[in-house]
Parts: sequence; C-alpha cells; structure tokens
Amino acid sequence: MTRPAAWIDITATDAARSRAFYGELFGWPVHVVEKIDYGLVEPGPERLPAGIGQAGEGNRHPVGMVTYFTVDDVPAALSRALDLGATTAVEPWEVPGMGTMAVVLDPDGTRVGLWTPPA
Repeated sequence: MTRPAAWIDITATDAARSRAFYGELFGWPVHVVEKIDYGLVEPGPERLPAGIGQAGEGNRHPVGMVTYFTVDDVPAALSRALDLGATTAVEPWEVPGMGTMAVVLDPDGTRVGLWTPPA
C-alpha cells in the first residue's frame, strides 16, 4: 500500500501572518476556527488538507511544518519508526472523530507525522 501524504500542519510564531502568507502564495482558502485559533485549509483536487496554528508556551508542536503520512496503525508505525532510529516528538493522540496522530523525529531530526483515520 502506498503511504500518501494526508495532512500538512504549520505552526507559526504569528499564525495570522502565516495564514495570510500561505493563502496568498498558494491560493489556499483558509477558514479560521476561532475557538482553537487554528486555520483550516480545505482539500481540493490539487491541494492537501492543511492547518496553520499558533506556536506558544505549552504547545507540543514547535514552529515549523510537518507533513503527516497515512499509516494503518499509528502505535505500530511509531514502534517501527523507533526501531529504525527515530525518536518520539509527540506521543500518539486522538483527534475526536477524525483519527489518531503522532510525530517522530527521523534519524536526522526531521519531523514526520503519522496519521490513521478513524475505522
């Protein structure tokens, strides 16, 4: 099974500025969910779904970009990644009604997201 990219997550020091930047640069329609201060980019025929959030104290995601790849089982993929020399950056967590996510650091320290949609 191929492992397609499933989601792009951008964490920024100034989320509003980043939303404007990426929206203008790529023509992304960004819908801000005020309650969680997170900008959602809806998928399209030539566009992955994405989100742009605010970095800050206590945020488990540092400034930067993570691409999430679809896996059959996040805990199993996390275990396999660790066996291959990765380290855990963000433990698995469930996004209610959407799926399970985790982030690893590959052997060079690059953040890689793991994603399993709900059954």
